[in-house]
Amino acid sequence: MKQERRARHYLMDMDGVIYRGKNMIPGADRFVRRLEVLGRKFLFLTNSSDNTPAELQRTLSAMGIQVGVEYFYTSALATAAFLNAQRPQGKAFVIGGQGLKEALLDIGYAITEKGPDYVILGGMRDYDFDQITTGIRLIDEGVPFVATNPDVTGPFESGIMPACGSFAALMEKATGSSPYFIGKPNPLMMRNAMRTLDVHSGETAIIGDRMDTDIVAGIESGLETILVLTGVTDREDLLKYPYRPDFIFNSIADIEP
Repeated sequence: MKQERRARHYLMDMDGVIYRGKNMIPGADRFVRRLEVLGRKFLFLTNSSDNTPAELQRTLSAMGIQVGVEYFYTSALATAAFLNAQRPQGKAFVIGGQGLKEALLDIGYAITEKGPDYVILGGMRDYDFDQITTGIRLIDEGVPFVATNPDVTGPFESGIMPACGSFAALMEKATGSSPYFIGKPNPLMMRNAMRTLDVHSGETAIIGDRMDTDIVAGIESGLETILVLTGVTDREDLLKYPYRPDFIFNSIADIEP
């Protein structure tokens, strides 16, 4: 692994990096404050699409991390940006939380099951079987399938829980149609985030807890990659992958910006 740190700015995953379930990772608040003191640019970059930036802001605020809504970039926002570029003022059938719906409404999309241009699957805690069934029927009829992220599981207080990628696999199995995933590890999301910060990949790091999304996204986007072991990845898991992060830390609290 590389011995010298080069990054000045940071894209940080949230669940498994800043907090786990409802509990903040000890020292995460000190790391964020350190970035602010040093004048480093940063974004909380999350594959989660069910919460709005304002909801994420309130979550961190309750944990003692005070930042503005502009510091949050979600896969829902990335999905909305993609759709706005591909088919402005379109229509979509949406299976997902308020964060995804709000992001689509903000770009002028209509949310409907009647003649949609896309079926869009996002993350949420309580998936509705009838909505899943309707989505499958529309995809089977030829409507393009988009999913906010490929994460098959997410960290929870008591372990892991199924996430967007698991339900995308179910719908793919039923229809034979693969979704286009917008979130990490798609470099599209990384480029959008760096454009938002106005930074270059050569001076930016991604901090994440997942090898299959955070770390590979960083590698494919030319970022410095930092794995923390407070989420879904253990040191033993590294043997499963042909690539390695630049740096590994037990926690974000151990990183010196």
